[in-house]
Amino acid sequence: MDAGVLAQLHASGFLPEVWVPDERTERLRRLVARRNQVVRHGTRVKNEVHGILQAHLVPKCPHADLFNRRGRAWLERQVLPDDERAAIARHIREIDRLAEDPADLDREIAREAVDDVQVRRLQTITGVNAIVASGIIAAVGDIRRFREPQKLVSYFGLNPRVRQSGLGLAQYGRISKHGRSHARAMLVEAAWAAAKAPGPLRAFFLRIRNKRGHQVEAVALARKLAVLIWHLLTKEQDYFWARPALVAAKQRQLALKAGAPGERGVGRRGSAYAYNVKELRNSEKAAAENAERAYELMVRHWRSRGPKRRTDATNEERL
Repeated sequence: MDAGVLAQLHASGFLPEVWVPDERTERLRRLVARRNQVVRHGTRVKNEVHGILQAHLVPKCPHADLFNRRGRAWLERQVLPDDERAAIARHIREIDRLAEDPADLDREIAREAVDDVQVRRLQTITGVNAIVASGIIAAVGDIRRFREPQKLVSYFGLNPRVRQSGLGLAQYGRISKHGRSHARAMLVEAAWAAAKAPGPLRAFFLRIRNKRGHQVEAVALARKLAVLIWHLLTKEQDYFWARPALVAAKQRQLALKAGAPGERGVGRRGSAYAYNVKELRNSEKAAAENAERAYELMVRHWRSRGPKRRTDATNEERL
């Protein structure tokens, strides 16, 4: 009986269709998810080492990275109980073992994404590397299933929660955090990277930080990146303020990870050579700084407006 009812509904067109990713998208999703799990596990192990040092009031490591050669030499000189020192040694061996897994997964992801036009297009955005672009493409799949950028923002869980009863005033809260969490984390990671490079995205980051705080600005920039990604993919256009030499260097690094042969000693210059020329690199940086200043001038006189309130006359007309 259930099968007969479903057949009748399907014949009548009352059953909604659900988008199913193809085999390549499923494979890319699995690779990105596994890499995310390995990176998170490595972060947990490193945090356990930091927790041991804090429990014994060991001062902060003076080096940039506790787990590089100089940081480990500093760690060996610290006075710790024997059991804690043995625990740190086990954690460091685990960190060394996990260091090989992301490299292998990066190689597999690069092979899947090296010839993808959409991945190359997303790399034109400042702060978006090949891993972030591949993760976003794997999560989105077919961009045509999102009719507007707000749909994509909601899919990433970057839209605010809305609480409203009847005709009352809507109250907006924190982001919903629905959808694919690792894709949202990649967008936030790209937002932090874009905030460090000159350009309109950095100007937007600083403007929100002055009004809302340090953490809200990263989420706001991640949301803007989601909207920008929707426009670039649907319109099939590259980022307007892209830096050609930097994009070529990103694409070359992706090709090398995928197994492309090196060109040293061949006697010719590749497409990524321009990024090694200081004058060209500085000229692209200067153009991005000009775009940042232009954005600052454009929004200097903007004034934030509060939510619209309905007057009594408007409410009476509605009633």
